[in-house]
Amino acid sequence: MNLEILQKISAQILARQVPTYERYLYSKIDFNSKLIGIKGARGAGKSTILLQYAKSLEIPISKILYVSCDHPAMSGENLYEIAEAFYARGGKLFIIDEIHKNNNFSKDLKAIYDVFELQVLFSGSSALQIEHSSGDLSRRAVLHTLGVLSLREFCELQTKQSFKSYTLDEILKNHEDIVFNIMKQIRPLEQFNDYLKYGCYPFYQESLSDYPIKLLEVINLTIDSDLCGIYHIDPSKLDKLKKIIYMLCSTKPYELNISKLSSAVGTSWPTLQKYLERMDAGSLIHIVRGGAGMRAINKPDKLLLDNPNLFRILCGNGDIGAIRESFFVSQVGLHHQVHYHDRGDFIVNDNFVFEIGGASKDDSQLKGNKNGFVISDDIEIGFANKIPLWLMGFLY
Repeated sequence: MNLEILQKISAQILARQVPTYERYLYSKIDFNSKLIGIKGARGAGKSTILLQYAKSLEIPISKILYVSCDHPAMSGENLYEIAEAFYARGGKLFIIDEIHKNNNFSKDLKAIYDVFELQVLFSGSSALQIEHSSGDLSRRAVLHTLGVLSLREFCELQTKQSFKSYTLDEILKNHEDIVFNIMKQIRPLEQFNDYLKYGCYPFYQESLSDYPIKLLEVINLTIDSDLCGIYHIDPSKLDKLKKIIYMLCSTKPYELNISKLSSAVGTSWPTLQKYLERMDAGSLIHIVRGGAGMRAINKPDKLLLDNPNLFRILCGNGDIGAIRESFFVSQVGLHHQVHYHDRGDFIVNDNFVFEIGGASKDDSQLKGNKNGFVISDDIEIGFANKIPLWLMGFLY
């Protein structure tokens, strides 16, 4: 282990320009904690948050060590030994990016936490599971999940204006007033249509023409590198995962069933279920299970791509119903429990029932449910229990 080389690489990384825009999670993190983790989809901005924090500190750059576990210099390196050498030389902050690429990170982090007065921040794949990892790390680390860009954040990046986020209860009770205030600043449907095409990952700002290529690379790296490494999936089976994603892109949600997926992918249902769980953990798809009182055995889980941008990359356009539902689940599901429901499309927190559709969608399917709401696309402002779909993008 050569600390000098690692510190040289660290200094080069810390000298780079970092985006000034802070994602919603930055203000939610208590940076006084000793061991902090951020997990989330590739490209969501985890590394940027780590660098923004490092640059906010008024300490010499020599007191900060930033390593990325997918860098060749980190091949076969022991995180504990690096921390020990860094601490001995007066180190204060140890930042570890792509930590899931290190096989023994759980035991090493636990030992670092117990032995050294060193603050450690780390990032990893959304499939990272410290709750079940060895070393009893979950009691020591504060773990945060970073979602894709919300529509609210996208609007801030596009317009350089600030927009308030709202709780689900606030939106359900006061959506007309909230929309009125937002419409003083933007045309929401214009921003929403752009968001559906390219607004889910911050790297869209680098180049819109390269965005499809970069997003395809995110998908391939998540499957070929992250999921393959974390779950030890046979590389020969990875094409099956990609085939599943393509099917979700090109098929209406209600037309998907277990037998159709199993036969198309050429695998048994138990194996397919395992693949689906892995892709859900890796922020490629959403598995939406049945709500209370709905036996999963009677109806299969609803399967959706993780966010609307994946549809455009994988199949040009995709089914509009699936795109709408994907947007709803990606924005609402980050901080709320979402299940599917027999008298609507979704039930949230086992309380509120939502039916998703176009501008002409009515509430007949909700059968007078006082906690039932129609979430409509292609409308700027709603009325009573009819709420614009785009407004669900202002939850975080």
